[in-house]
Amino acid sequence: MRLAVIPARGGSKRIPRKNIRNFYGKPVIAWSIEAARKSACFDCIVVSTDDQEIAEIAKKYGAEVPFIRIPELSDDYVGTTPVVAHTLKWLIEKGENFEFACCLYATAPFVCGEDIKRGFELIKNTDADYTFSVTSYPSPIQRAIRINQQQRVEMFQPEYYNTRSQDLENAWHDAGQFYWGKTNAWLSLKPIFSSNSVVIKLPRYQVYDIDTPEDWCQAELMFKAIQGKIIQ
Repeated sequence: MRLAVIPARGGSKRIPRKNIRNFYGKPVIAWSIEAARKSACFDCIVVSTDDQEIAEIAKKYGAEVPFIRIPELSDDYVGTTPVVAHTLKWLIEKGENFEFACCLYATAPFVCGEDIKRGFELIKNTDADYTFSVTSYPSPIQRAIRINQQQRVEMFQPEYYNTRSQDLENAWHDAGQFYWGKTNAWLSLKPIFSSNSVVIKLPRYQVYDIDTPEDWCQAELMFKAIQGKIIQ
């Protein structure tokens, strides 16, 4: 069996009520739930939340909320892996058995069912502990600069000052959408970013890290543009 876990804490600070804020016509968590359903990968889609309003909205859009998350796993410092492990343990104690679990973020409206399915096929057919989505940095990270305390410029890696951009290695970052993992990897709290993981590469226009109101506005504009292109 395969499980989807959507963490959705109620106490977001930078964007209040972030997980259920309206995004292009519906609560943002609804897009993740619908993508999980469209992927046809899951026997069970669970939202892990400490918030009753989030729970009701999640159920409205087709997810299950079999428990309210404990306070110990609901503060600002709790990572994704313990939340998924807690959900798996809770369900296993109820007699459920899952070979794979996928953590799907609640604020990932650009995630699509096909990519979730690609992730499942990849982890199913490799010996990796996890697979997750990534995208490339738009500029070479080797030529990144900092502004020091004197408001002057310094290169992080000055040895690459004269290196052409096209001669530098591409760098990738987490797309913040989904993380497939084998059940024993989640329960053992194995790290996701390690040599035991493989990745699904996404185009940059399909990836938005929504942390501020400005991020939210930009993401909605891009989402609207993509939806318009699909409809045409």
